[in-house]
Amino acid sequence: MYQPLPLSTPGRNLIRLTLIRGIAWTGFLMAVIIGTEVLKIHLLAVPLILVIIVMAGLNMLTWWRLGLPYRVTDSEYLFHLLADIIGLSLFFYYSGGANNPFISYFLVPLTISAATLPWIFTWIIAAAILSSYTFLMQFYIVVPELTHVGAGINLHLLGMWLNFLLSTGLITTFVFKMAHTLRHREKMLGDVREKVLRDEQILAVATQAAGTAHELGTPLSTLAVMLKDLSREYPDDLMLQDDLALMRQQVDRCKAKLQLLTQQAEIDKITCIPICHFITPIIDDWKVLRPSIKFSLDCPAIEPMPLIESDKTLEQALLNLLNNAADASPDKVDITVRWHGAECILRIRDYGPGIDPDVASQLGETFVSTKEEGMGIGLFLTHATINRFKGTVRLYNMKSADTALGQASNKEGGTLTEVTLPLLKHLPEHLTEHLPPLK
Repeated sequence: MYQPLPLSTPGRNLIRLTLIRGIAWTGFLMAVIIGTEVLKIHLLAVPLILVIIVMAGLNMLTWWRLGLPYRVTDSEYLFHLLADIIGLSLFFYYSGGANNPFISYFLVPLTISAATLPWIFTWIIAAAILSSYTFLMQFYIVVPELTHVGAGINLHLLGMWLNFLLSTGLITTFVFKMAHTLRHREKMLGDVREKVLRDEQILAVATQAAGTAHELGTPLSTLAVMLKDLSREYPDDLMLQDDLALMRQQVDRCKAKLQLLTQQAEIDKITCIPICHFITPIIDDWKVLRPSIKFSLDCPAIEPMPLIESDKTLEQALLNLLNNAADASPDKVDITVRWHGAECILRIRDYGPGIDPDVASQLGETFVSTKEEGMGIGLFLTHATINRFKGTVRLYNMKSADTALGQASNKEGGTLTEVTLPLLKHLPEHLTEHLPPLK
């Protein structure tokens, strides 16, 4: 049964080393054939062909091994490079030793080792190459055409040029890809470390939230009882009754939120919902919380409307962003919703003092706040929630954002919050080409 090639970094580099080996030894085979048959160079063709066959067999064995479900280690990768050095040493021994113009090809495995292997393994490769080169300076089968002062000089220079061409091509193409694979792995490891740290922070916040929710139940119940008692004791004080009614409403809302938090901890279902059907209830809840806010909502009611994935945590994340905008600019907030291709874009524009660029750049990395007395937990959890849905959230100071978005500079300032969420299904162009432009 076919097994996929391994995806570990040494495994990918071994694949490329196998390709390099195939290209290089094919070139050596052609050099032997052309040298003996066309240029009439006195080469020992039989041992040279045998060395090439052995290396070809090693390449086929390596390719078969890559199909096995076993991880390629750095030690195994080192073994393959040493095998290449032994093969090259034998090849050069039967073809002029250090006088062979292809002798500098030894630098290719050394370059590969320096780009992909640990420091100690690279020194092992360097020691093996230096030992081999030194040996080949004294012990080798003489090829008269490569040592003769006359026409042999031209052949030697031609061979050096061909070797330089081959080495340059292999190093530029394959060694770059190997080093790029290592850099990509380091980036992935860094991203994983950041995600683990962020998840630990989220878990700590969630644990504290659960404990706080449990502890708040008792004082809220006490307040509810006291409010009822006060209402019965002063039935004739109408102004006090209005205040008590408002306080009971707020206490009941807090208790309802705590109950909802407990229910969501048990079951948090992800649903598929049209974009505007998702945004509208959030705006309705926001209007209840912030009745004095003045805002504009632009969400085109165009059918068929694309779907996104949602749950209560995503609703709360967007509600946090709306509250931040309301705190900064209670008199005017613009909300715009658009979708294009595979993305939905939600922009929340306030006209407050604007966000500090340093705070915007740290969004999601730590607890940073846009408010003087804020703790930054809201933005941190909002960023983590939207990332969980494979979306992004970015905050811009509007004066600098206008330039970044290709618009004229806006003197009103403020903060632009841009949320991008993936659509469940890629939309054809004709369903988005008639949408109004994004504000």
